[in-house]
Amino acid sequence: MTTKASTAKKRSKTKVAAKEVVNGKKTLALQIQNLPIGKIKPDPKQPRKTFDEKQLVQLSESIKTYGVLQPITVRQMNGHYVIVMGERRYRSSKLASKKTIPCIVKNYENNDVLEVQIIENLQRKDVEPTEEAEAIAYLSEKYAPTEIAKRLGRTDNFIRQRLKLAGLIDGFKHFVRNGEMTISLGVGVALFEPEEQQMMLETMGEDFNAHQINRMIKDQTYDLEKASFDVTDKKLVPKVGSCVECPFNVANQGNLFGEGKMVCTKAACFETKKSKSFLNLIEKSKKENILLIPEIRQYWADDESNQLIISQLKKNGLKVYLLDDVEIIENPIEPTIETIQEEYQHYDYSEDELKAELDEAMQNHNEALEEYNSAKENGFVNGILFHPETYRNKEVFIKIVEKSKDESTDYSAPLANRKMADCTPEEQIVKINEREIRKKQIENNKQFEEVVQMIRETKYINTKKTLSMDEMVAFSISLFENNVDYMSQQKYFSKFLGDTSKMTKVEMVENFKKKFKKEEIWAVDIFNYVKEDNNQRKFFEHCITFKGRALSIIWEE
Repeated sequence: MTTKASTAKKRSKTKVAAKEVVNGKKTLALQIQNLPIGKIKPDPKQPRKTFDEKQLVQLSESIKTYGVLQPITVRQMNGHYVIVMGERRYRSSKLASKKTIPCIVKNYENNDVLEVQIIENLQRKDVEPTEEAEAIAYLSEKYAPTEIAKRLGRTDNFIRQRLKLAGLIDGFKHFVRNGEMTISLGVGVALFEPEEQQMMLETMGEDFNAHQINRMIKDQTYDLEKASFDVTDKKLVPKVGSCVECPFNVANQGNLFGEGKMVCTKAACFETKKSKSFLNLIEKSKKENILLIPEIRQYWADDESNQLIISQLKKNGLKVYLLDDVEIIENPIEPTIETIQEEYQHYDYSEDELKAELDEAMQNHNEALEEYNSAKENGFVNGILFHPETYRNKEVFIKIVEKSKDESTDYSAPLANRKMADCTPEEQIVKINEREIRKKQIENNKQFEEVVQMIRETKYINTKKTLSMDEMVAFSISLFENNVDYMSQQKYFSKFLGDTSKMTKVEMVENFKKKFKKEEIWAVDIFNYVKEDNNQRKFFEHCITFKGRALSIIWEE
């Protein structure tokens, strides 16, 4: 009895055969062998490159106590064995000073080995993202994304995102591996061609800067839902076809920006289509004999980009009218309870209060609709209003404002470039006023810089307490006055701040504090406006001045 028992025990250490039933017969399926660790080697082509040393040590402690519970898979090659699956268990067994390790010996073709290793690695939860992306990219040479998703138990969108991440250049992959760069940001950069990625990397410099990268992505991607042209038009630029079928539309690379979200990553193509759509708009205006009005006021007509639009209109034989020269009636949009809820989402309004707002909005809408319907009877004609940067446009009714003989609508020469002697008396007054305004701006900026320097020399910026009411008001007003232009002040913030041009500084502060307590969301509106206006440096300059560490969080949100 003793001899038989010891023989059975000895055999269990060498080979254990498992059987499976095939066509009603039992056949040998697996052989588990305890092989000497010295005869086993890792596969140099193994797609997994990183192993967590702490986890290896923890596993080795478990192996010392319980042994290797799941055998590794190897294949025989040139008198030794090469690991197919289980290198982590192999490494931990060596740390545990084991002489042998349970193995399953299998025969594989070279390509099959790599595929098995990739799939085995991808089924783990701790795969390094860039390794995972590269492995999925290898599988994509043989399988469609949907098939890979089924094999790995992942969603199609996950696979497509990893495939896109695989296209990230090595300089950025480094930041993903060390955790400085999020996967989503890596996917965003990988939307661009390698040459463009390299330019972004060189622009950023040695230190990783997520805000700068986000800004570059935003500057070089275009929301096709807001395009000024028909994205389904194949004939707008025949050589590239429609946007809906374009490979540079991220919607055709998987839902990287959300379900069905169409975003263009080919800046040159987008700008070409935008310019072509503007020329088509000009041709439509000439053919149908309707007025084409840019959303430009005379005050900003001298701006270089606006001058380009004005010169383009004149070059194509159109009479130039700006917003100051016309009255415009737009087709009003009927309000709904949903639009009212969205407009007042930051206010603690009851259902009755929201309904009252809707009733008032509906009354205003009916009055505007009546004015719109009777526009032609009141001397208005058909026209098109367009944005000078995006070229997005809408049909409106327009009436030209009658001007005195001294007034002119010739905007060919910028006022700032004309000599005082060449200007009309009215223009001379404007130039003098502009000089005074500019002089005050320079003085204000100089004073602000002095305040910044003074505060930097104190311990104030390191204070971690929440901003007081006075500090928050000071920060908001400073941001408002230094970074929001006059037209935007009137357009976006007049309802909250009133007409600041007619207030003393004391009145402005008191009015702001009164409203600020009741409707703090307006301060956030100012922050968001400055951020969206690409004024990041000035925003942070203010943040540094008014407890920058706390306020810089606003930017990240």
